[in-house]
Amino acid sequence: MKIGSSKPVGGPSAVAATAARRAGDASSPPAVARIADSASVMGIPESEFTPKVRSAIVALLAEVERLRRDVEESRSRIAHLEKLADEDPLAPVANRRAFVRELSRMMSFSERYGAPSSLLFFDIDNMKTINDAFGHAAGDAAIRFVADTLMANVRESDTVGRLGGDEFGVVLVNTGEPAAHEKGAQLAGAIGQGGFAWQAKPVPLGVTFGAFSFAGGTDASKVLDEADRAMYAKKQADKSRPPRG
Repeated sequence: MKIGSSKPVGGPSAVAATAARRAGDASSPPAVARIADSASVMGIPESEFTPKVRSAIVALLAEVERLRRDVEESRSRIAHLEKLADEDPLAPVANRRAFVRELSRMMSFSERYGAPSSLLFFDIDNMKTINDAFGHAAGDAAIRFVADTLMANVRESDTVGRLGGDEFGVVLVNTGEPAAHEKGAQLAGAIGQGGFAWQAKPVPLGVTFGAFSFAGGTDASKVLDEADRAMYAKKQADKSRPPRG
């Protein structure tokens, strides 16, 4: 097939095939179809489908494809940045800002539907001792271990977050206070019996928790403060309790 200097030989599909070959994509039927379809959509008569028009359509399709890739890459970068903004830098859980946001959302849900939910507030016991005896790298590993254990033992609907330092929070959806205490004890047991080790050496690791149930009517800082108070009271009670045996 020959193409003259002014008029194409053959219909739009034939011209499209030639355009695809000149673009280095002669073996790609979708490219041919796109050019022919574009000409049809643009309302270009067959008699006006000149080499210049064909080249313009090829360039236009290439630009549209480039813009599509740019949009997809931008969306991917935005999603990645949003994840970084919400994730704790040390442990694979929500950071405090994201956790408080989710807690506030759940409080609004509980108030609207009258379904109580609960907050568990965890504090790692003797964190300074771990850092002093094994180093801060071991302390960081202990924080990650606690985060991993919490994440592995809650529902997908629950939220785990690191509130700062060695403190963690867990929002238990549709969970009243008795069930929250039961779940807190189960999570504390999983952490204490999880067999945390550092450089092949077993490291004693435990947590103390407090629980507070809510059904709306307050703010997130108040709920966090109440759960923190409950945790502190339990920690003090455990310290004052005489050792067994």
